[in-house]
Amino acid sequence: MQWILVKTFSFPYEAQIAKTQLEAFGIPARIENEHTINMDWFYSNALGGVRLLVLEKDVDDAKAFLEKDFSEDLEQEFGKNKEQCPNCGSYDIEAYTQGKKSAFVAFMFFGLPLFSFKNGNRCKQCQYFWS
Repeated sequence: MQWILVKTFSFPYEAQIAKTQLEAFGIPARIENEHTINMDWFYSNALGGVRLLVLEKDVDDAKAFLEKDFSEDLEQEFGKNKEQCPNCGSYDIEAYTQGKKSAFVAFMFFGLPLFSFKNGNRCKQCQYFWS
């Protein structure tokens, strides 16, 4: 059997992810130019990128698998962010550390973090903080 080029990547880590996905799907894969580009990434364009190869019999399956979008499957499996702001009900929240700026300023002027800080969530809409 002959190894056929399926896809090229600019960075080795991208090729490693694709190779791992194909192997998990049962398609043997191989990477070329990975170590050369790891040593000097300027060679990536000159060598045609990091090359992902599969056996000739698996080319169509590999291309179809690499082009598939799994975002809907992930959304069904893990769901969307179900946590919402207790103040306004918005789902647009972020992880936030309250009091971090005060502690930093105190540390810069006095050499000690005199203020405590709390980790929690903050609503991006109404700026409400909760732990």
